[in-house]
Amino acid sequence: MQYDNIGPSDLKSSKIILGTWQAGKSMWANIDDKETTRAIRGALDTGINCIDTAIEYGGGHSERIIAKALSDVTRGEYYLLTKVFADKLGYDQVIAECDKSLKNLATDYIDLYQIHWPAGAWGSNVVPINETMEALVTLKQNGKIRNIGVSNFTAKQLKEASDYGPIISNQPPYSLLWRQYEEDTNTYCRENNLAILAYSPLSQGILTGKFKKDHKFAAGDHRSRNRLLEPQIFPKVEEVLASLQEYADKYSTSIGNIALNWLVSQPRTFAIVGARKLSQVQDNAKACNFQLTPNELMEIDTLSRLVTDNMQQDGTLWQG
Repeated sequence: MQYDNIGPSDLKSSKIILGTWQAGKSMWANIDDKETTRAIRGALDTGINCIDTAIEYGGGHSERIIAKALSDVTRGEYYLLTKVFADKLGYDQVIAECDKSLKNLATDYIDLYQIHWPAGAWGSNVVPINETMEALVTLKQNGKIRNIGVSNFTAKQLKEASDYGPIISNQPPYSLLWRQYEEDTNTYCRENNLAILAYSPLSQGILTGKFKKDHKFAAGDHRSRNRLLEPQIFPKVEEVLASLQEYADKYSTSIGNIALNWLVSQPRTFAIVGARKLSQVQDNAKACNFQLTPNELMEIDTLSRLVTDNMQQDGTLWQG
């Protein structure tokens, strides 16, 4: 496993971070709490020491499963990252939501507390960023959170928020096949020593190569609306996956791990990788067991443009 500090903080995190959106069950299908618990617990054995969640994931279910899975593990052996949603960004709301997350996670402090989406997203009320940041700074001063981060923020929004408190990271959707934030926002992060905590680094599983044309998702699985699966785009995706297989064969690894290795090789970038079972966590952790050469990184970058240059990448990765 590879490790690096999350921005200017003292959080020395594994470059692969365990994502737990699936653990909340909402918008996913066939999620088993027992399998999730084994995956969370087993992540520590692979060297993954950082777990990302949000109170929005299943109304706190994800947070509670994490607490259960790690109930007998020394708190200092892992980092907990969670988020407050866009509809709870008033001062009192942020304080109350943090207290709920602390209870759900059965912990006295959160290592990184993040604004999940900017105010106004998903039809939420527009709360001035200075009010939200004031609450986050208060939580930090009171020791309930150690660091402040944001998610789905643009460079402009990051600049404004940073005027009111110390931010160490942004969490954008980012992968070989989804690079919406790359030039503007990610460049801002790198120039200002902020970590990029990339979510959907496998494009919701598409970069594993397991989904074929006309794949049938279980009822309730939001991945059926993934924009990369659209008929005019997916043939290009298949071309990229076929070429990635050549690199996977060379390094005796999976296509997904080639995509993850490329991602964490980008400056200041970590990959938040979801998993519903232990075997997936174990495989994802192997993405840091080899290093693509500079030429290979450039080749793969160019390869991905077959997709990214041929579709409009804005908003969310999924439709509607």
